[in-house]
Amino acid sequence: MAEPGGVLGYARTVTAQARGRPGWLANIAWHITSYLVTNITVAFAWVFFHVLNRTTVLGRKNVGEQPNTLLLSNHQSMIDSIPIGTAAFYPKSWIKPYLVPWHPAARENFFKNRLIAWWSTHTRCIAVRPGRRDLHALHKMMEVLPKGAIILFPEGTRSRTGDVEDGRPGAGLLALATRPRIIPVAIDGMQDLLPIGASRPRIGQRIFISFGTPVDYSEFADGPRTRDTAQGIVDKVMEAIREQHAEIRRLRLQKRRPS
Repeated sequence: MAEPGGVLGYARTVTAQARGRPGWLANIAWHITSYLVTNITVAFAWVFFHVLNRTTVLGRKNVGEQPNTLLLSNHQSMIDSIPIGTAAFYPKSWIKPYLVPWHPAARENFFKNRLIAWWSTHTRCIAVRPGRRDLHALHKMMEVLPKGAIILFPEGTRSRTGDVEDGRPGAGLLALATRPRIIPVAIDGMQDLLPIGASRPRIGQRIFISFGTPVDYSEFADGPRTRDTAQGIVDKVMEAIREQHAEIRRLRLQKRRPS
């Protein structure tokens, strides 16, 4: 797929896709609003994670700028996708809007009232029902991934220990359907910034984010589209995430030692 051509190319694409449909002007207005809301949110997020907290980013060059990129990460807090997306694509997302990643968001947390639902919708959140097989969310991901990026958390729930848990096959099913580049992502420190049960994030925390090299899952790509095949892809990615997470923990210990 050819790389979209920045803001002007994005605007032309949106206009061409919308024109001729009922309410096409409203559709264009939605995209403009989404662009502004998302990038303003990301700018504030950058200040929060890089100024009010200290965030170390490793391997950012591994992410690239190609559409159809799937970032799979371990899960420590309900806002993990914000620092990951910011670290991966900001400030490039200002001039290349297709880089702004989509990400799942629990319906009961991010769509519980009109204001939060409006913000979530305009920042590319995909409403999901945790603990259930959500086919509507899966179909939405299959629709948007080939044209951009998605952040997913194969564990399906936040780790209560901060360690990397086993992954579930859902992300593997998405990979079998869309054949994306898969980037393993390890994040650490979010369990201290926003612990489970906390109502607001803390400041002064140390966050590490590691982007690994793309995972080669060709051994599974031509196999049957079964749960076992999907699980095989996820297991391979989770192994890479564990290695990156262990390296982060070693780096964290080194930084704590007195010089």
